[in-house]
Amino acid sequence: MTANGALQGKISLVLGASKGIGAGTARAFGRAGATVVLASRDEQALNKVADEIRAAGARALVVPTDMGDEGQVAKLTTRILETFGRLDVAFNNAGSGHLPAPLADLAISDFDEAIRVSLRGTLIAMKYQIPPMLRQGGGAIVNMSSTAGLQGVRGMGAYAAAKHGVIGATKSAALDYAAKGIRINAVAPGPILNDRIASLPPGRREPIARAVPLGRIGTPEDVAAAVVWLASDAAAFVTGTVVPVDGGRLAGA
Repeated sequence: MTANGALQGKISLVLGASKGIGAGTARAFGRAGATVVLASRDEQALNKVADEIRAAGARALVVPTDMGDEGQVAKLTTRILETFGRLDVAFNNAGSGHLPAPLADLAISDFDEAIRVSLRGTLIAMKYQIPPMLRQGGGAIVNMSSTAGLQGVRGMGAYAAAKHGVIGATKSAALDYAAKGIRINAVAPGPILNDRIASLPPGRREPIARAVPLGRIGTPEDVAAAVVWLASDAAAFVTGTVVPVDGGRLAGA
């Protein structure tokens, strides 16, 4: 559960808000009192999430955006500032995976897409989010990494490289702007009940759950709660860190 009022009056942005963790976090931002700007490539799915946020009593704005396209990210930021005059919180929920395969068997296009969306997209997003936060005297950014950004994963070389890169970028940017009132952190989810895992038959989901010390697969709401906390004043002394949301999997790594 997220704390009601933790982001009261804040203007927030969720990139990758059309489904899964992004949609769950957009809803959580709304419950926490924020106005929510939802962005991703799937406008129809964004509108559905936005309608749910509005029905629950919060304001929501949909701006279709490809996070890997600098021009679109720039226009998104301009739209937010023209509409609301500020940007207080951003959750950069970028992710583009690939089918598991040993690294040498991956296509170059797999490398390029993982880097373009997960890493380059996060860097571009921060490049455009930070200037308005500097002008207004502060803000909070949360980037999406993964437990694959903290350890190697067989068959996920390109994805893991991109997510390790997100952590490096997060820590470096946090140091760049800590004295200027901008906090920048990352979350590193483990197995989460997204569309792909939810579509698996029970026999294939059970081994995933057994591998988690807490004995279950996480939910988008589990991650959203961590993001809301990092974005809120409750985490005012937290910057440059990575919060695993993994049910304890990394504890024994």
